[in-house]
Amino acid sequence: MRMWNPWHGCRKISEGCAHCYMFQRDACYEKDSRRVRQTQAFNEPVKKKRDGNYKVPGGTILYTCLTSDFWVEEADPWRLEAWQMIQQRQDVHFYIITKRIGRFEVGLPSDWDEGYPNVTVAVTCENQQRADERIPLLLSAPIRHREVIHEPMLGAVEIGIYLQSGKIEHVTCGGESGLGARLCDYDWILQAREQCISCQVPFTFKQTGALFRKGGRIYRIPRIFQMPQAQKANINTKN
Repeated sequence: MRMWNPWHGCRKISEGCAHCYMFQRDACYEKDSRRVRQTQAFNEPVKKKRDGNYKVPGGTILYTCLTSDFWVEEADPWRLEAWQMIQQRQDVHFYIITKRIGRFEVGLPSDWDEGYPNVTVAVTCENQQRADERIPLLLSAPIRHREVIHEPMLGAVEIGIYLQSGKIEHVTCGGESGLGARLCDYDWILQAREQCISCQVPFTFKQTGALFRKGGRIYRIPRIFQMPQAQKANINTKN
């Protein structure tokens, strides 16, 4: 049974990306992973303490469904309720990562208009095919804040034509972790970075992944070093 936890992790905006904690880890898998249900943390954003204040403080970023997908089909019955909580907590920013951008309008609230200002939608594009499939849908959807994530990055990706739209606020690249991780090449990372610089879009190299090629050599990198090694490259940009 796969757990659908919309509010997977959160951080204070002022603390930056490096400090992140989990409300609940979506790690409860049984034999039939096709079944999806809510976690106990489903209503976390609107829970209150005894003093009447929200448990999730204002100024927090909540990452949604990091081990699932906000638009997974099985979650259709619950999505409108999730949107209602997002609309209620305008003081919290909700960061949604998806590969199902084609289902964006399924369960969309009636007051969405051009998008809630406290929502960022990021699409994952591991290669050129996925970029060409998903980024045009992201650009055409009524969304206030859009980002692109090449993770795992499995090949060189040309997205300059999409970045020129001025609608993409950030690009993140990274390799694949875990057993059976596929190769990520540093040249692909640098090519994406150059496109971002050319279009004045902020860029982040998040992690090397477990199998990383640089300067013609292939390195096997333990998980604990994948993010620190990416940070040491010192190639992140801000605009």
